[in-house]
Amino acid sequence: TKAVLGVHVTKASGTLASSAIPVFTVAGGQVMITSMYLLVTTSITLDAGTVALQNNPTTGDTVTLVTATTLGTTDVLAGTVIGLTQGTTAASAFLVGGRHDIGWVIPVGQVEILPASANGAVTIGVTWVPLTSGATLVAA
Repeated sequence: TKAVLGVHVTKASGTLASSAIPVFTVAGGQVMITSMYLLVTTSITLDAGTVALQNNPTTGDTVTLVTATTLGTTDVLAGTVIGLTQGTTAASAFLVGGRHDIGWVIPVGQVEILPASANGAVTIGVTWVPLTSGATLVAA
């Protein structure tokens, strides 16, 4: 997959609570995230919580990558893969079984997962390629 999608990096979220969790750090220039998914590692029980994803750059505006999304009307069990909706003019939303291909340009800074009254745990995986020579993306 490296030749097609880029380098694969994963980060475990720990328990999804109600605060931003840094998951990836970008340094040295811009990168493009070519795919992204969540793998549920501890079941997320239905409690009307949401999960979002944002880019928090060192300079510039914080950008919503995935809008705050309720993951469904039933529990999301461990082992479930969560992708994205197609999106429109707004940010994509999370979708159980959704697509994984994207093309986000991410500047120097952090990518953060934002649970709100959620629970459970996930591993977030991305593939990426550098857009600036020497740029890196690593688990935070």
